[in-house]
Amino acid sequence: MEVLLVGLTLALKAIMEETELITRAVDGDLDAFNQLVLQHQEVAYNVAYRIMADENAASDATQEAVISMYRKLDTYRGGSFKSWFLRIVTNACYDELRRQRRRPTIPIEPETNEGELVESPEWLEDKSAGPEEVLGTSEIEQAIQHCLTGLEQKFRVVITLVDISGEDYETVAQIIGTPIGTVKSRLARARLKMQQCLQGFRELLPDQFRHITEENDELAS
Repeated sequence: MEVLLVGLTLALKAIMEETELITRAVDGDLDAFNQLVLQHQEVAYNVAYRIMADENAASDATQEAVISMYRKLDTYRGGSFKSWFLRIVTNACYDELRRQRRRPTIPIEPETNEGELVESPEWLEDKSAGPEEVLGTSEIEQAIQHCLTGLEQKFRVVITLVDISGEDYETVAQIIGTPIGTVKSRLARARLKMQQCLQGFRELLPDQFRHITEENDELAS
């Protein structure tokens, strides 16, 4: 009972301290703003990295989110500051992904200097690491990111926010602007796709999960 009371006291103290920091930051206190950034930058970067699947792009998105957060501080209306910030981070990732899609791409059938078509341009080759290659050089963390990267954006965002960041359905629905039912549906599909992908990395999985995938294979056969 005493441990529970101590935990509640510490949690309330942390909330009060964060509320004070937010108030000071809104009033223009840069030290308070920097402390808020330090408190949340790790989870913000982790979410951005899972969505972008690229360290540099994740850093850029996180930096843009911090700048946007500073400009929007006066629009914060209470509730979880972390969730409010993650919504900004997620939107920054969406913006960066849209910019990437708008960038000029290399033609499918490039020409040589003499005007002849290149039959097998080098950049058309799939150089991404397959399960066998990743198995030999990576740990489970890289396998998870490999499978995350293969998900459609809408599934990757939901599973990142729920299973990695630990946000609840209602919060995620607010962050991405969709009904809770849509969040649950996308999460279920994302988890299924992740499970199917990770079967290709069975040797990296803990024993209990490895047995599950083996049993599923036996049932399927």
